[in-house]
Amino acid sequence: METSDAAEPPAGVAVTAAPGVAFNYRYAFSLPAPKVAAAQETHAAACEKLGVARCRITGMRYRLTGENAVEAMLAFKLDPTLARAFGKDGIAAIQQAEGRLVDAEITGTDAGAEIARLTDERARARDELARIDRELARTNLSASERAELQRQRADLVAQIGQVQSASGAQRESLANTPMTFDYRSGPAVRGFDASAPLSSALDLLAGSAQATLAFVLGALAILAPPGLVLGLGLLLWRWLRPRFRRTTSVPATSD
Repeated sequence: METSDAAEPPAGVAVTAAPGVAFNYRYAFSLPAPKVAAAQETHAAACEKLGVARCRITGMRYRLTGENAVEAMLAFKLDPTLARAFGKDGIAAIQQAEGRLVDAEITGTDAGAEIARLTDERARARDELARIDRELARTNLSASERAELQRQRADLVAQIGQVQSASGAQRESLANTPMTFDYRSGPAVRGFDASAPLSSALDLLAGSAQATLAFVLGALAILAPPGLVLGLGLLLWRWLRPRFRRTTSVPATSD
């Protein structure tokens, strides 16, 4: 008996299991070409239903790459506490559309540790800035010493700004989880699938027949016009040849 194509979806990672880690989710789906747009719309509607505070669509692509071939993408920014459930619901929607999950990748960055490092770096820079300000308050500094301290102070102010920007980016990654859905038309894997041998064999047969028919039609499109011209030429030659012979075989009259 044939088994179902639907595999158990990946569980994802709960934020409570990895505090301070910023995750990035990416899923790839394969489904029939006519259903790609509807699946993409279903996922977009699910995000909109959550509201912009918890889910935002950050990118979308739909591209027809062939007569019956489609590639599409949908990108989100999600509340981290909802990412795991949103991914599982997204997979379920694909399975209902007769598609399947073909790839899942969840990567994480230890944003908490990076924020702590940046916090320490900013504290050291601020301590050094306070020391330089105390030096600049002295009245017995030479012009060269004052110029050097002012240069160091400007460097520290720029460093503190860069650290604050980097820390803000890390906090943003913890507050919003990126998730990308990639769609492509067709079966997940061409060829034989041990979990569903009958459907895989039929799919292989259909693909082979389609390729053969395309080859035959292509050959006809290339060879038919020259063949037609050659055939017409032969018919014309067969029609003219007897007349040409009669003309050349008329005996010469004697004097």
